[in-house]
Amino acid sequence: MKTVAVLGASTDRSKYGNKAVRAFHREGCTVWPVNPKESTVEGLPAYKSIQDVPGRPEMITVYLPPAVVLKVLPDIAARGCDELWLNPGTESAEVLASATALGLNVIQACSLIEGAGVSPEDF
Repeated sequence: MKTVAVLGASTDRSKYGNKAVRAFHREGCTVWPVNPKESTVEGLPAYKSIQDVPGRPEMITVYLPPAVVLKVLPDIAARGCDELWLNPGTESAEVLASATALGLNVIQACSLIEGAGVSPEDF
């Protein structure tokens, strides 16, 4: 069973940060929603930061704007993960350079389609 942290998890079911929580949970993964303003997302406990999740995620999938991603990259690197998925709209040249410098295994793709094997329209 894969462990997945969703940075930018949302309670708004139309947002990709919510769709990712539902998709990975449906696929049987242990999902850790990360959102500093929510206590739960889709019935799962939400964590204020990546540092607060209860274990080292195999996958971190990001749904945050590039400026915010830059701020959390050091925490992501400190927590560690096997794969850092930068979904469309989260990446920039600066984000990629910083993530590479931190030694993160970056995947630039939609984690719903490529990671969970589902279509966003299914959610």
